Amino acid sequence: MEKHKQGLTLIGFAIAFVGAILFSTKAIMVKLAFAQLKVDALSLLTLRMVFSLPFYLIAAFMISNKEGNVRMSGKQWFYLILLGLFGYYLSSLFDFIGLQYISAGLERLILFLYPTFVVLINALVFKQKINRNQQVALLLTYTGIGLAYFGELKVDTSNPNFLWGSFLIFLCAITYSIYIVGSGRIINQIGPAKFTAYAMLSATAGIFIHFLMRGEFEVLHQSRDLWWYGFALAIIATVIPTFMLSAAIKKIGSNNVAIISSIGPVSTIVQAYYFLNEEIFPEQIAGTVLVVIGVLLLSVKRDK
Repeated sequence: MEKHKQGLTLIGFAIAFVGAILFSTKAIMVKLAFAQLKVDALSLLTLRMVFSLPFYLIAAFMISNKEGNVRMSGKQWFYLILLGLFGYYLSSLFDFIGLQYISAGLERLILFLYPTFVVLINALVFKQKINRNQQVALLLTYTGIGLAYFGELKVDTSNPNFLWGSFLIFLCAITYSIYIVGSGRIINQIGPAKFTAYAMLSATAGIFIHFLMRGEFEVLHQSRDLWWYGFALAIIATVIPTFMLSAAIKKIGSNNVAIISSIGPVSTIVQAYYFLNEEIFPEQIAGTVLVVIGVLLLSVKRDK
């Protein structure tokens, strides 16, 4: 029996690890698409959602026809749609636009701050006390970002949009943290699978409406490569890792998955070095270590 448990844990670890690595490929693919094709952030994001949409529709259909399905009230629908727009429409748009101006490694580090924003939002809005463990984590993560950021400023001095790109990624992390805080208050009412499926559908609708209102469709006809990037972003960097991390949570628990997912920023930095020729410098390494330690402090539950 003990042996079976160990095997299950190893499988869970492997699933979570690979899922986190696949998630970290998103920034690399986006940067490569911007470098190789004449494409804007909204068009690339739209293609990503075109290929992701069938999976969300199937998930929503299966959940809605499942025995024990919870019917949502008008108020719950409103909050779900609003959170979906914050979590995967606005945050994704800010992320893709910001990636035009800053490195993939720095983008991932800034995004990795979102657990600290969750803590701050809960403290400011819901008056939840910040304990000592969280205070240390906040100090470490923001010190780490400061180190990496100023190191990047030395490397990327010729980029006039560096600050603007950084600001957009910060907005991405903030809007995503709003989604996380809000989802924690509605998931218990309707279930995680249903919430995720419909939140993603509402975000997809927001992206499609934005793209249609802009009215620039010629970009979609420019190259087959663009469609391949959209497909890869949807399947490799979105759908597959989403299902993998969900499966890992069932096997080894959300805290273990959060800890394993800390490999994300490191993976992005290594991939950016090999695929994008981004420089790795001492401040970035030191900053990454501090950020990962800080997020781990927020993720690990200490025994009383």
